[in-house]
Parts: sequence; C-alpha cells; structure tokens
Amino acid sequence: MGIWSAQRVLSAAQTRDYTVLALLATLSGVVGGGLCAGFRWGLLQGAELRHGVVAWTHRLPDALGLLIVILGAAAMAATAAWLVRRFAPTAEGSGIPHAEAVLAGHLPPSPPQLIPIKYLGGTLAMGSGMALGREGPSVQMAASVANLIGRLFRRNWQDRRALIAGGAGAGLATAFNAPGAGAVFVLEELVGRFDVRIALVALGASAGAIITSRAILGDDLVFQVPAMAADGVATQLLFLVLGLIAGLMSLVYSRSLLAVLRLFDRFPGPIELRAALIGAGVGALGWFAPHLIGSGEGLAQSALQADLLWTVLPGLFLLRLLLGAVSYAAATPGGLFAPMLALGAFVGLGFGQAAAALFPDLGSSPAAFALVGMGAFFAGVVRAPVTGIVLVTEMTGASALLLPLLSGCFGAMLVVEMLGEKPIYESLSDRSSALRR
Repeated sequence: MGIWSAQRVLSAAQTRDYTVLALLATLSGVVGGGLCAGFRWGLLQGAELRHGVVAWTHRLPDALGLLIVILGAAAMAATAAWLVRRFAPTAEGSGIPHAEAVLAGHLPPSPPQLIPIKYLGGTLAMGSGMALGREGPSVQMAASVANLIGRLFRRNWQDRRALIAGGAGAGLATAFNAPGAGAVFVLEELVGRFDVRIALVALGASAGAIITSRAILGDDLVFQVPAMAADGVATQLLFLVLGLIAGLMSLVYSRSLLAVLRLFDRFPGPIELRAALIGAGVGALGWFAPHLIGSGEGLAQSALQADLLWTVLPGLFLLRLLLGAVSYAAATPGGLFAPMLALGAFVGLGFGQAAAALFPDLGSSPAAFALVGMGAFFAGVVRAPVTGIVLVTEMTGASALLLPLLSGCFGAMLVVEMLGEKPIYESLSDRSSALRR
C-alpha cells in the first residue's frame, strides 16, 4: 500500500511540475512573441523610413544627398556597435551561437540588459540597410525573456534551460511567422536531440508566441508565391542536382563569411570605427541602389516570382554574399537567416531557368526551383534540413513542394557532409571561443 501511495504522490508531483512548466512556457512565448513582433514591426517601419529618406535625398544635389545617407548609415552602425561593446557584448552578431553555448552549459545566460541593447542595436543596424536578419536578435531576446521568467518564478536550472530553449524557438517562430520551424529548430539545432521536456516547452512557447504576434502583425505569409507543382521522376532528379549545387554554394558562403570575419578581426581601429566604415559603404550602395541592401527579403520575393533575369543572378549572388559577410563583421546585432535564404533563392532560380531552357517540357517552373534552393542552401549552411523544410514551407505555404524540398536538402546535406564542412553556427562558436582566449 505504501509503495502505491508513493507512486501516486510522485505522479502528482510530476503532473504539477509539467503543468507549471507548460504555463511558464506559454507565458514566455506570449511575452517573447510580443517583444519580437514589436521588433519585427519596428524593422518594417525602419525600412520604409530608410527608403523615404533616400528618395528625399535624391531631390537634393547629388553630392549632398549621398553624403547625408552615408553619414546617417555610418552613425547608426557605429551607435549599434557602441551599445553592444559598452553594455552587452553578448548581443553581438546573431545570438544563436551564444544561445547554443548557454544550453550546452558552456556560458552563463545573458544579463537582462541584453534585451534592450539587442532590440535597439538591431533596429539601428538593420535600419541602416545592413544585410542582416531579424531571426538572430529575436531568438536571443526571446530566450533571455524566458530565462527571466524562469528566475522570477524560482525555477531550477533544468526548467530554466528548457524555458531558454523554448523561448529561442518562439523568437524564430515570430521572426518568420513559422511556429513549426521554431519548435523544430530548438530540437534539431539548439539542443541537437529529442528531449520530451524541451519539446513540450518549445511547442508551448512557439504557440504562445505565434498567437501573440499574429494578433499584432496579422497572419500573412512572409513570401507570396504562385501555385507550384513538381511532377515526374525526371523533375525530382533535377531537384536533387539542385541540392548538390546548393550544397557546394553553401560551402562557398560559409567559408567566405568566416574569411571576411578573420580579415576584419585584424582591423586596427576601435569597433565603432569599423562599424561606421561598413555602415558608410552600405549607405553609399543604398543611395545608388536601395533595393540591393537590407535583409534581402524583397530580392528573395522577386526570385520566388521568377522576376530576375539569369544574366544578373551571378553578380547579385556575389554582391549579396559579400554584403552579408561585411555586414556581419560590423559586430552589431543581426542574424544570417534572411540574407542566406535570398542567396539560396538566387541559386535555385538560376538553376531553374537553365533547366527550363534545356528541358522546355519541364513540369516545374523556375520559381519552384528558387523555393527549393532556399531550403537546400539553408540545410547546407546550418545543417538543419528539417528546420529548413518546415521553415520554407511555412513561409511560403507551398506544401506541394515537400518532396522536392526533401530531395534538395538531401543533396545539399550529402555534399557538405562528404566535404567535412562544419555547420556555420559551430564555426562561429569556435571563433568566439578563440577570441575570448
């Protein structure tokens, strides 16, 4: 009788524990989702303001208009870098490698001041036109919110760790209106294994975040795409070949990013000066070609509608590759996902246009290849194929291309694994560890 009683008490304790954790996960998602939705809305307003300022400066004498844009972008980038250096050094860059290190027990959680610094610094850096993504700041801010909630309710480290992981997934979910991708990302990338406790928190936090963010921003898809189909064995083979090519190009991306970061690590001046010079260069490019700067979502949308000519795609890829790497070297808050997805769309569209020329009776449009290129390129760089598949599907609503996405991601993963390339966040974490020594 005593044994059964002890078992019932233990079961009741576990039930209470999971109930409290589920409630805190939902609360973390609601608060983090609201914060990240506000961040996303602010970035949209900032981009519109930037376009308006650039348009206004074009009504001034050319030299004066160009100077205003250059100085404005330089000041915003330098301020973002100063905020990070002065108040929250862990707010630099994406924040995803830092979140992974915290979950692995290698680093302590970030202090509370990271949240306003990441928010303001990210708004300034991305508002200046740098080729950075909103997902990194969103992941790190939401993870920090979840940690604060865990501390407020005096949870132990095991529970706080689960809340941090779930909060990070909620941040990604909010950044791209992709709740499934947020939950999958936690298990596939941040912790690297299936953990029932963390899975529960990730699902609850992502659900809470999406309900909140959609109440604020609406439920529109990130990308609007036409109806797509991909029938036939031959077409699937082409998607596999695209995946192999995307894998090679993802290796070029990862190595180029790390090479540019190593180059800027030798910059002799203060970090604010480095950021100001990078911001000035971005501003100058933005004055002449405003559509080429920023996160790249507009360019990815054009690729998904097959509106870009094949003749411009190689130059566009190289320009955005360099711009993204240099922007990340400014040491301001900002992520890699959105610029990376645009590059994958360029690779896919170029391949799709070539395939359409060689095989006029092809059942799939070049736009379908652009979409699959996004997922395959992401899988090759981040080494998280399931996240890539779910993320692209949720951003576009193109569930009919699930099989092509599987083929493309398989090809990309095969290439990078055979060549022994590390996932980008592991490489960035190794770099950060080396710099701290």
